[in-house]
Amino acid sequence: MKAVAAIRYGAPETYVVTDVPVPAAGPGQIQVRIAAASINPADVRLPSGAYRDVAPLVFPHVLGNDFAGTVTAAGPGVRDYRVGDEVFGQSVPRVLRALVSPTRPSLGTGSLAEYAVFEADTPLIAHRPAGLPADRAAAVPTVGLTVLALLGTAAVRPGETALVVGATGGVGTALVPLLAEAGARVIATATPADAELLRTLGADTTIGYAESEYPSGVDVAFNLTRPGDGLGATAGALRTGGRLLTITEPIAGRPRDDVEARFVLDLDAAFGGMNEVADLVVAGRLPVTIGRRYDFADGPRACVDFARRHTTGKLVVSTFRTAPAV
Repeated sequence: MKAVAAIRYGAPETYVVTDVPVPAAGPGQIQVRIAAASINPADVRLPSGAYRDVAPLVFPHVLGNDFAGTVTAAGPGVRDYRVGDEVFGQSVPRVLRALVSPTRPSLGTGSLAEYAVFEADTPLIAHRPAGLPADRAAAVPTVGLTVLALLGTAAVRPGETALVVGATGGVGTALVPLLAEAGARVIATATPADAELLRTLGADTTIGYAESEYPSGVDVAFNLTRPGDGLGATAGALRTGGRLLTITEPIAGRPRDDVEARFVLDLDAAFGGMNEVADLVVAGRLPVTIGRRYDFADGPRACVDFARRHTTGKLVVSTFRTAPAV
């Protein structure tokens, strides 16, 4: 089968579309014919070699975490899925086994491929509702899970002021409307071209990316883009006793002694899994913003664009719609 893969450690410019064996579903697993997949940070960070000492890759390494597709085989012990079921969700590469739930892990063989295999017994995969198209379903898993975890951790109260740094990405464009729904006054970073979109989504105010533009006296700040050792200005925008939440990587040191700072990662679905994400999307409460769409042959280009270009919302790759039966 065809897959988008890294063939060695390096930049996304080295990724290729290549032939790899079709993965088979083992006990407790489902094989899925992929209809669409979206790009996430792990697709460029793992093959960069940044984590090779703790999570060494075996090449070719098939990329992709988020997906939507059709079940083509169910291994022994699978009860909730049958051949022909439409599914969507998030899985992480098996090399990251140590990060996921010890009891119901969501692991996969890489979703930027014609076929992939996933663990069936996980809250991070669910049946795709009929009202949720495959491309939107592929764009929302990591976004939805992350937003649920951020909101559950932050416990935003009506009337509070929230600063969203990196508001134009996939998570930001989903977080802003839910913050507005919770009654927060939302200040979002955006380029001039994206400012109107953010205001449409619920931002009260948009500011530029320069740290000099950050406000003061903020109750809660969400960092969706800056590295864990670069949060001084974001923390500086908070009032005494404010909350700083980041999703990029663990916080280095204490950016301020008088604020609460937390790294948010919920691979156990403690704040809600894919069924809850689907309910929010179908109800129209969680928007799915797709910035660009790519054919499967351009999958490597999607990864390059993710790493090199300013992106709005999610980048989605459509895989082969007529993949042969296996």
